[in-house]
Amino acid sequence: MIKEYLKNHLKGEYFEDSLMKALYATDASVYRKIPLGVAYPLETNDLQILIETAKTYKTSLIPRTAGTSLAGQCVGEGIVVDVSKHFTKILDLDLQKKQVTVQPGVVRDTLNLYLKPYGLFFGPNTSTSNRCMIGGMVGNNSSGTTSIQYGVTRDKVIKLKTLLSDGSEVTFESLSPSEFQEKLKLETLEGEIYRTIHSELSNPENQTRIIAEFPKLQIHRRNTGYAIDELLKSNVFTEGGDLFNMCKLLAGSEGTLAFTTEITLQLDDIPPKESVMIACHFNSISDCLNAVAPLMSHNLHTCEMMDKAILDLTKHNKTQQENRRFIVGDPMAILMCELRATSKESLELQTKELLDLIDSQGLSYAHPILQGENIDKALELRKAGLGLLGNMVGDKKSAACIEDTAVALEDLSSYIESFTKLMDGFGQKAIYYAHAGAGELHLRPILNLKKKEDVVLFREITTAVAKLVKSYHGSMSGEHGDGIVRAEFIPLMIGELNYGILKRIKSAFDPDQIFNPGKIVNAYPMDASLRYEADRVEPEIQTILNFETSQGILRETEKCNGSGDCRKPQEFGGVMCPSYRATRNEKDTTRARANALREFLTQSEQSNRFDHQELKDVFDLCLSCKACTSECPSSVDVASLKAEFLYQYHQQSGWSLRDKVFARNNQFNQFGSIFPRMTNWMFSNTITSNFIKSSLGVARERTLPEISNKSLCKWFQINKNKIVTENYIKEIYLFNDEFTNHLDTSIGIDAIDVLTRLGYKVNMLQNEESGRAMISKGFLKEAKNLANRNILLYKNLVSEEKPLIGIEPSAILSFRDDYLRLADDLDTAKNLAKHTFLLEEFLSNEIAIGNISPTQFTKESKTIKFHGHCHQKALSNQIHSFNILNLPENYKVTIINSGCCGMAGSFGYEKEHYETSMKIGENSLFPTIRRSDEQVIIAANGTSCRHQIKDGTQREAKHPVSILKDALI
Repeated sequence: MIKEYLKNHLKGEYFEDSLMKALYATDASVYRKIPLGVAYPLETNDLQILIETAKTYKTSLIPRTAGTSLAGQCVGEGIVVDVSKHFTKILDLDLQKKQVTVQPGVVRDTLNLYLKPYGLFFGPNTSTSNRCMIGGMVGNNSSGTTSIQYGVTRDKVIKLKTLLSDGSEVTFESLSPSEFQEKLKLETLEGEIYRTIHSELSNPENQTRIIAEFPKLQIHRRNTGYAIDELLKSNVFTEGGDLFNMCKLLAGSEGTLAFTTEITLQLDDIPPKESVMIACHFNSISDCLNAVAPLMSHNLHTCEMMDKAILDLTKHNKTQQENRRFIVGDPMAILMCELRATSKESLELQTKELLDLIDSQGLSYAHPILQGENIDKALELRKAGLGLLGNMVGDKKSAACIEDTAVALEDLSSYIESFTKLMDGFGQKAIYYAHAGAGELHLRPILNLKKKEDVVLFREITTAVAKLVKSYHGSMSGEHGDGIVRAEFIPLMIGELNYGILKRIKSAFDPDQIFNPGKIVNAYPMDASLRYEADRVEPEIQTILNFETSQGILRETEKCNGSGDCRKPQEFGGVMCPSYRATRNEKDTTRARANALREFLTQSEQSNRFDHQELKDVFDLCLSCKACTSECPSSVDVASLKAEFLYQYHQQSGWSLRDKVFARNNQFNQFGSIFPRMTNWMFSNTITSNFIKSSLGVARERTLPEISNKSLCKWFQINKNKIVTENYIKEIYLFNDEFTNHLDTSIGIDAIDVLTRLGYKVNMLQNEESGRAMISKGFLKEAKNLANRNILLYKNLVSEEKPLIGIEPSAILSFRDDYLRLADDLDTAKNLAKHTFLLEEFLSNEIAIGNISPTQFTKESKTIKFHGHCHQKALSNQIHSFNILNLPENYKVTIINSGCCGMAGSFGYEKEHYETSMKIGENSLFPTIRRSDEQVIIAANGTSCRHQIKDGTQREAKHPVSILKDALI
């Protein structure tokens, strides 16, 4: 009944299908609750309809933005209301007051990008800042790395426009005592709320008890229960206090009191531009934490801690390998201390004073100084901490339960000593990462929540730590909120009588308990409704691809901890996740695909657990870009998950004609190359090409790729005796991929020409195709056969002295990625992978050792804009293409910050994907190219990318090696 009613009345969308419910059953916490449904409201009236529906049908509403909450705030059994898609407007900027008004679905970093030209920014800065949203930050009272300078979200909320539980629209803002008195007279739900607050907090006994029982006031990061202690500071209850503002209470209330539709925030001036970071390295956790208080006597902007456990995990993530270059030796912990100043002279003075203190302490064995982009890299390393914890192999994971404790800075060293002893008693070696300068430690036990004994420990450890924190008058939650995991402990932390006040306030706001029940008051059990059913026998899933590095495909999906890095908008760089960037639907994130596959593999009752239309739907828009392998801190390989899914799914349903044609396109191209002119006429003639497109389900708007007049294989056989180099620098094997062989022969010839003229001997064997198209369509047995034959072919030939080089990124990089999951002879595959390079990668390395120099190239001036292939970005580095294009000394080269082009092999040709494909291109790539002067050379090393650029912008893109060939003298 609810579904029918909402479908007919909402202007937005409402879902009750099993896929959407599975996707919204989890957030970034350990909990799983299947919701009744999921709503994407379009406007405020939709929210009012949802409130009325919840009251009528006695269900609840769970507000959600990015879904990155760590304590279970976003899961529940009612209707999940996702405002991240439509409530995304920046409504007003008041430069005089330095205030901005936004809807709750505005991303924090997007807001600051908008504010930057005005010299303003929103200070609270979470590790999820490039995808977390302001509504969630208000709900959790988020703070992050900058709180020691700029405070927490509660400090910044000026005004909230909300919907109360009766659907009435009420604005909460600062009130004078007389205005407060007027509110008490209202014969409305709003009036009842104010009367309840006044009745409870004007009682002297309650005031005394609140001050005595709540966390110490100097702990500015405290989220234990509702912030009634903050309301006591107002001039309604304390003479000379601040104006009363209910926003103090609503910030951190986790959507349990009202539904927010607009948020007005106080802004700060952008931080001083001159900055430096000193990364102090320590041989022990205690040395690190003992250093905090003295260091904080300086005017630090950030003081962040990471321990060895997290630092070790950064070694296995491609993106973080680059970010961790400043690490010296093997520290047990590091403190990242950032200083800022308005002038270089002032910064130098501050830096000297801080270094003098560090040297006098004698606790840090190394303290490299970081500047410029290296500071950003270090902070990104710190931000990746949560996601990196998903990289722990096996069922034992870091569990979020005690990860948000905060104590006064003077208690920090003593607290951590007590904490360590407590954990030793449980046989635990915890993980430490922290906003150390704020006295907040993200401490995590390592538990296997699939086992009942560890679920028992989950509760016992949390209870023990809660009692320890209470003994220091600390806060059990500094910034992550109470949610499900800590709500049970609020009576312990603030006292039963104070907890009674919270319950009465909740009842005044929400008498029918429709707003996010089970959080803060009337708590759900913290050890129930976990993602995994304790002691359940997990299914053993047989796969073609090798997932042994994760201990199987199921654990590969479980690496996703919900941190939501795949939701970052395109303006913040990277590739992940192109389909989400086009649709803004949770269904189209990396997280959704991993979660859905985990859900159905564990919950399905079918003999083939992959045989679900829901899984086909969730993987449908995955472009297999592989960005998740490098940009996701947990390195969840969704491209491989999709390939395995397609193989398993089609065992039941069979493959379509189009899938077969695309998977075997090399064979068709081989046939077409017998009569290339006739083939190309058929591909370009309107009547015949439209017939081909219609028959195969190809978008009519697409141009079909032309077959080369002669394959590279044939050309090489004819010309190989003419291109042997005497006195060569190095001998290489050129992998003749299927795309270069039949579609881009001229590029292959250019590559051989460049390599030969630069002094390299080129060998080219009769290799098999790479199998890339087979993999992308799930023809894994055929791909496995091709991989094994190629590995055998090069087994005794390729070495450090004679590397394997390839032109098309998706083909040659299969040796470094897909073949490691397909190979029967894994040792040989790994050895080959070490000596296999993308062409630009090889040339870039040769430049670095002095074998190639700019003197071999023209001095002519040219401007080049380069777009890199997704697989190059994920598995290699665009810098190599940049390096070789910069060989001619007067070439000006820039890398387009473009993400994925949107073609992704056959994906962009398929008619149902065409619109999404072009939307992805329009995100950044197409506009950048259109803005470029006609004289600018557009470069792209992927065959799909060049076709997409041509279809989307009518510009011809050249392969970097062709540009280099034209520049040779």
